Amino acid sequence: MLSRFIPCGANANYANFTNCLLKFAKFALKKERGSHSIYCTYCLPLLCCLLFSGFGAAGQEKLSVFMVDVGYASVHDSYLTPITYDGLDLGLSFEATRPIRSTQWLWQLNVGADYNYVENDAKNNELHKLMGDLSFNMQRCWRGVFTPKLNLSAGPMAQLRAGIVYDAVNSNNPVTVRAHANVGATGMAWLDTRLGRLPLTLRYQAQLPVAGVFFAPEYDESYYEIYLGNHKNLAHLGWWGNRFDMTNYLGVDLHLGKTIMRVGYRSRLEHWSVNHLKVHDVTHSLVLGISL
Repeated sequence: MLSRFIPCGANANYANFTNCLLKFAKFALKKERGSHSIYCTYCLPLLCCLLFSGFGAAGQEKLSVFMVDVGYASVHDSYLTPITYDGLDLGLSFEATRPIRSTQWLWQLNVGADYNYVENDAKNNELHKLMGDLSFNMQRCWRGVFTPKLNLSAGPMAQLRAGIVYDAVNSNNPVTVRAHANVGATGMAWLDTRLGRLPLTLRYQAQLPVAGVFFAPEYDESYYEIYLGNHKNLAHLGWWGNRFDMTNYLGVDLHLGKTIMRVGYRSRLEHWSVNHLKVHDVTHSLVLGISL
C-alpha cells in the first residue's frame, strides 16, 4: 500500500540516527586547528547530505518513481504567432516522496522535462517547445479521513519552470523564452484498496501556483533589442489576475511485490497575459511509471 511508502509517521530509528550524526559533528569540531579545515571541507557536507537523507529514515518508508508522459499538447504564444498549434506532448520526470521525522508531514520533489511538437491547421509550420520543471512541496497528512483507507494531505509548494519555444518559419523572432518561479499550494488524496489479490493505490494530486515572478518581453520587442540593453519591463509579478497555472494528476499505483507500476493521467494548464501578449498552453497525457 502507499501508506507503507508514505506513512506520514515518524520512524523510531531516526532519532538514534540523528544523534549519532550530531555526536560525529561535535567530535569533528573539537579537533585541533590543523585538521579542523579537513573536517569542515569533507565531513560536514557529508553530514548535511546524511541528515537530508535521514528524512527517509532507514530507507524503507519512501517512494521514488520514474515516469514517462505521452499525449496531446496545444500551444498558443502570440509573441510568435496568433494561431494555436496542436500536436504531441512527451515528458520524462522523477518523483521522490519522503516522510519527515514529524509524525504528520512529508516532502515531495519533482524533476522533469517535457517536449511539445505542435503544428498549425494547415500543416505547413510547426513549433517546438522544450521546458524543464523543478518543484518541491511539504504536505501535512490526515490519515483515515471518512474511511480508514482514505488519506489526505496538503501544504505549500515552490516551483521553477523554464524553457524555450521555437518557430521554424519566423526569421526575425524565431524563439521566445519561458521562465517563471512560483509559490503556491498542493494537495493529494490517496486510497489504499485491492483488485482481487493485487494491492493498489488510487491517487489524485493537484498543484496550484498562487504568486510568483515570470519573464515576458514587450509586444513586438525583439531579443536583439534585449541583448542591446533594453531590459525594461521584462520581469512581471504573477498572480491569478495575469497568470494562472494548474497541474492535475489522477492515477493508480499497482503494488507488485517491492515494485510499483504507475498508470495515470496528467493535465497541465499554463496561461498568462501581459504586455498585450498571451500564452495559453494545455496538455493531456497518459502517465506510465515504475518505482526504484
